Amino acid sequence: MAQPSSLDKPDPTVAPLFDTVTLGTLELKNRLVMAPMTRAFSPDGVPGANVARYYRRRAEGGVGLIISEGTWINHPAASNDPNVPVFHGEAALAGWREVCRQVHAAGAKMVPQLWHVGAAAKSDVAEIYKDGMVERTERLGPSGLVKSGVTGGRAITATEIEQVIDAYAAAARQAMEIGFDGVEIHGAHGYLIDQFFWNETNARTDLYGGDVAARTRFAVEVVHRIKASTAPDFPVILRFSQWKMQDYTARAWPTPEDLAKFLKPLVEAGVDIFHCSQRRYWEPEFPGSDLNLAGWTRKLSGRPAITVGSVTLDSEMISTLMNGQTAKPRSLADLVERVTREEFDLVAIGRALVVNPDWPKVVAGGDAAHLNPFSVSALADLN
Repeated sequence: MAQPSSLDKPDPTVAPLFDTVTLGTLELKNRLVMAPMTRAFSPDGVPGANVARYYRRRAEGGVGLIISEGTWINHPAASNDPNVPVFHGEAALAGWREVCRQVHAAGAKMVPQLWHVGAAAKSDVAEIYKDGMVERTERLGPSGLVKSGVTGGRAITATEIEQVIDAYAAAARQAMEIGFDGVEIHGAHGYLIDQFFWNETNARTDLYGGDVAARTRFAVEVVHRIKASTAPDFPVILRFSQWKMQDYTARAWPTPEDLAKFLKPLVEAGVDIFHCSQRRYWEPEFPGSDLNLAGWTRKLSGRPAITVGSVTLDSEMISTLMNGQTAKPRSLADLVERVTREEFDLVAIGRALVVNPDWPKVVAGGDAAHLNPFSVSALADLN
């Protein structure tokens, strides 16, 4: 493989991906983000030396920002896999402190993703994810639904809602104290916060249910509590999606008007950056425009947006995980064009970074033709 050029002087055909970016207090050396990916290599929820090494390698490879795999907040119904790291307790937080230290030493910024699965059960997710999962006796969601007509768990009470909000805030405060550069709230893919967003899983008749704006109330209160528990300029990212693990074709916001109603209260609450998850980032979100979900979100909210979803590979995630399909590197020309016209601000890369820890350096050096393809076997180890 040819020796990659300096990240400071990238190949002109991809140079826009390597612009420095300042988003509030978050100063990034380029637009490339390591997407959060569940890896489940943290026995008893404690990230060890192997986890620190894994993230450090991607920082050394040149990404500007790393978003950790989802981490469980401190609530008894938050988790469904004992090998996914937690973000509470002395041992786990010590592990995360070392991860953060090593990533910073390698020149990248990092935020943890804070996660509660809500009513989602082992049977509601793709087969590939199930190996380490446990069936839970306590499953909580807005209305005891995992999708329309399918019950699961029970409706969370007002008291429990307060407990969960406090747990998010405590995790964010701990992240700031450890030295992380912000936090990401996992509000996507059919998990707890997304269950409040989605009308098929939120049938509540109290303040947390109703129209599009009302269904954001739980997330709004999480953001408010995080902002009150951290420094005023501590960045908060919210990840959201139309698609759900329970329904890949879900459309929680079928029109731009619905999306605007969803975004407005979240912006007012203090979300700094939106992370917009699609299965195929190049697909237009609404008829009559080429803008993808991140593009529409940036336009309607006035906030920076991260795009994600098969950004650098020719096959989307579910196909590769469920069907064993190999995903090959795709042309970056469309991505570069969209960045150049400021459709979105940051680009999150997932599977390609699993098999190419130095993806940014290789691409900057004009050697993208030698990138490794992704297959599900790459997930067997943490390298």
